[in-house]
Amino acid sequence: MDGFRTGTERFRQFIVNNRFVLFLLVLLLIGLNIFIFTKISFVFAPFVVLLQTVMLPIVLTGVVYYLTNPLVDFLERKKVKRTYSIVFLYVLIILIVTFLLKTVIPLIGNQVMSLVNNFPVYGQQLQHIFDNLVDSSVMNQLQQWMKINPNDIVQRAAEQTSAIIHNAWATIGAFLGKLTEIVLAIVTVPFVLFYLLRDGKKLPRYILRFLPNSLRGSSLQIMTEMNHQISSYIRGQIIVSFCIGCLLYLGYLIIGLEYSLVLAIIAACTAVVPYLGPAIAITPALIVAIVTSPVMLIKMIAVWTVVQLIEGKFISPQIMGKSLRIHPITIIFVILTAGKLFGIFGIILAVPGYAVLKVMAMHLFKWFELRSGLYTPK
Repeated sequence: MDGFRTGTERFRQFIVNNRFVLFLLVLLLIGLNIFIFTKISFVFAPFVVLLQTVMLPIVLTGVVYYLTNPLVDFLERKKVKRTYSIVFLYVLIILIVTFLLKTVIPLIGNQVMSLVNNFPVYGQQLQHIFDNLVDSSVMNQLQQWMKINPNDIVQRAAEQTSAIIHNAWATIGAFLGKLTEIVLAIVTVPFVLFYLLRDGKKLPRYILRFLPNSLRGSSLQIMTEMNHQISSYIRGQIIVSFCIGCLLYLGYLIIGLEYSLVLAIIAACTAVVPYLGPAIAITPALIVAIVTSPVMLIKMIAVWTVVQLIEGKFISPQIMGKSLRIHPITIIFVILTAGKLFGIFGIILAVPGYAVLKVMAMHLFKWFELRSGLYTPK
């Protein structure tokens, strides 16, 4: 009997009362649960389909909500009922969309069609410029030193282009399916947005009702921080992108670059992706400037440099500030990883998604730090 009691005390001392061993056991149980879930993943297939169906409308509605909610709150503070404020907002949006459809959209369509029609000509001009560079003595010395055959490069580029075109035609059905999903998601946005603008403030309190009383205070704090991170990023990034598009459009008009409106819109849309967006947006502008003239290329680079300096030194610090507190290298790796996993939507949602996960991880670590006793109090 004494031996059994001694063994029990040793078990409690080395297993139950050892926090590190308990931590390892918790990790083992988590890994075991993950392994079991992978073996019965078919059970969660309906939930995955449901999530894929509602994800795009929810994301689009969330973006529009964070852009329009400040106006509704402002009108509500001016003693205007929230429902009337939402109706006024919808009327304003309809007027803006009507104005864009009658004025801006036709101009964009004309420039896009002209750019598409002239694209083969631009390709021939780029090939001619490349051939002239290849014929120069400097390029010949460079070829001999690096052992590169320009003809092989051109041939491989042509083969890759043909493969991309073939794959694009082969996946036209999938593209139409995705296009249908996007159209349906856009159609559902106004209906979901109306109820979200009207009752969105009640949503956190409603969610807290399902949590224990001891967790409601910390959960409300987490949701508040997550809401602040998402709202500041979405509003700030869209305002910054709009400013970049306007500045580039004015700069392109001043230097007389063709397709200035389309190129500025491309830059504004890609600027939503931090750091990598400008590198993508400058490519079509470089092509148009190169085939126009060397002087135009210099002017375009000067305009782009000035706009990037203004955005980096004045616009982003004032609008975005340091709200996310994420290192640029971390942002680049997060964007690349999310793009590899989830495609274009992963690239767009990578940074706000990472900010939300960061908030949850920080609070989870603080909770574990307080409960485990493995860390020295600060």
